[in-house]
Amino acid sequence: MGRVQGKVALVTGAGSGLGAADSAALAREGATVIVTDVNLAAAQAVAESIGGGAIALAHDVSSEEQWIAVMTQIEQRFGRLDVLVNNAGVVLSADVEDTSLEKFRWVNSIMTDGVFLGMKHAIPLMNKGDGGSIINMSSVGALLGYPIFFAYSAAKGAVRAMTKSVAVMAQVKGYKIRCNSVHPGAIETPMVQEAEGRIGEAKDIPAGVLPFGTPGHPDDVAALVVFLASDESRFITGAELVIDNGVTIRPF
Repeated sequence: MGRVQGKVALVTGAGSGLGAADSAALAREGATVIVTDVNLAAAQAVAESIGGGAIALAHDVSSEEQWIAVMTQIEQRFGRLDVLVNNAGVVLSADVEDTSLEKFRWVNSIMTDGVFLGMKHAIPLMNKGDGGSIINMSSVGALLGYPIFFAYSAAKGAVRAMTKSVAVMAQVKGYKIRCNSVHPGAIETPMVQEAEGRIGEAKDIPAGVLPFGTPGHPDDVAALVVFLASDESRFITGAELVIDNGVTIRPF
């Protein structure tokens, strides 16, 4: 316990799924968590459940004005930001032929623009303190060809590239900021279940080596997020950390 004790962490899209699991794990390890989501009621429910002084804010990550407002509230209330988890995302099931320009721009406004804006406005606040850790949620969709998730994969590929750019920039400028991307495979979250045409709650996955094709649990990803948020990962920046039970290394 206490691996991120005293740190202030912002998690976007935290009203459910991976964001909720990340928020809970960070709070358990001692962080004060700002839970944001476009669905304020969902964010408030998560903040109340994890305790530890967590607060909830309404937040459309595609809006620069809302990013500025969120950062202003964090600075006024806590005076610092140590961890940013750019988690907010949406999924569109359509290949390139069936993806409209409007839908493509909508998906990328959240996961490309949103990640860009988050990093842009978090870095100055992190630099006012002791630096920090930026954790960008990408996907194996940025590494493999998934025709049915064309716009989603495009956005996640942009997240991967932006992460590396910011990691190098921080070192060149002497910022004490690390930036890494996380690339989950199939994880039992409401968004994945919706994309697969299923409904239901995330399943409990037992510990140990899992059979190929078994979906992961949100806590599997949250454990990696805590590690990247903590000082244990101080020598890791610009990395793309795949958490997919071996999907991306299989030749078949």
